[in-house]
Amino acid sequence: MKRMKRFWLVGMILGGLIGLAATAAPVPGTWDQPAASLADAIAEILGPGQARLTMRNLSTIPTDQIPAIRRLLEQDLKSHGVLASGAESANTIRVTLSENLRERLWVAEVIEGNETRVAMVHVAPGVARQAQAGSGLTLRKQTLFTTGDEVLAVLETPDALVVVEPEQIAINAHGAGGWQLLKKVGIGQTTPLARDPRGVILTSADGSSFEAYVAGSRCGGVSQPAGEWAVHCHENDDPWPILQSINAENSPALKAFYNAARNYFTGVVTPSLGVDLPPFYSAALFLRAGGATLLIGGIDGKVQIVSNGKLKSIAGTRDWGGDFAVLDSGCGAGTQIVASGSGEATADSLRAYDLPGQEAIPASAPLAMDGTVTALWPPPDGKSLFAVVRGAAGRYEVNRVTASCD
Repeated sequence: MKRMKRFWLVGMILGGLIGLAATAAPVPGTWDQPAASLADAIAEILGPGQARLTMRNLSTIPTDQIPAIRRLLEQDLKSHGVLASGAESANTIRVTLSENLRERLWVAEVIEGNETRVAMVHVAPGVARQAQAGSGLTLRKQTLFTTGDEVLAVLETPDALVVVEPEQIAINAHGAGGWQLLKKVGIGQTTPLARDPRGVILTSADGSSFEAYVAGSRCGGVSQPAGEWAVHCHENDDPWPILQSINAENSPALKAFYNAARNYFTGVVTPSLGVDLPPFYSAALFLRAGGATLLIGGIDGKVQIVSNGKLKSIAGTRDWGGDFAVLDSGCGAGTQIVASGSGEATADSLRAYDLPGQEAIPASAPLAMDGTVTALWPPPDGKSLFAVVRGAAGRYEVNRVTASCD
């Protein structure tokens, strides 16, 4: 999973289509949750090992979608230690995709020697139809500035652009040709940096001061007359503050402990959420009608949500990279998750998703970026996002990403 350089806060739903023609194309992510649930049930029966996997389709799912479903099932089984293949094996898994007028039913016959046990997953109607609606928005980008230095995080104030670099804080001021470097302040950290370091920068309500964090250090900055900034840094191993920025005044402020040697958060947060979190790269505090919900992207590539004191998997996130953030677009449901594409692509992308339940539904077309997205986070008002992109030539580009309603 592509690493996340910027961290901001920002049941199970089984989706299926009923009564659709055989030529209807499923929405991306429709089969993620049923495949994961069936793999869980199979693994509980079989345990770790190897098995021969066969599939037959007795439903109206288009034939060209069956290979994708098989791949999902194989990946989910592998995460449980079950290696599925078409080769001969002492164990066999026979999966049948069937349906009736009310629902789809996926059945797995798990055969071990002379014993056959059955696992079933009911795929409820209606979820995929809901998924087709989406919010109908378009993502757009505006380049703020480019630099040859590595960028971890950026803060825009009324009179400055504060850039967090691995070993320096750069203060930029408005000039005739855009942002121009005013000064740089060395962080002076003694903690060795990971290969892909990250940083966090937070601002006061009026933009007159900031706090910035990199591994083992904290910097504070205060605006001075005539556009000057006083910046001071010192060693600090405290947990990094995590702020939500999507109109969540009543939501709790969280802090997370960062593992500088391994470039991820340990899973320990304060105050405690009442559930053990796995190590993670990224997180967002997402607001819904029932309140704020924490979404985390684990180092194992899984995107999960904290709900009622439990961790639950989110379907439809297999195409997500390590960077995601909350955008208050005002379109559709009003708030979406924007995620980067998966993998270290030379031409990355950003895409908006709705999160009505436990499935991420695409709400926009992908927005192409000119390189690899290395950081993504919202400013305090949450109505746009900052995206740092590393280009092929090693230059870094900072973009402002906004949304327009279709």
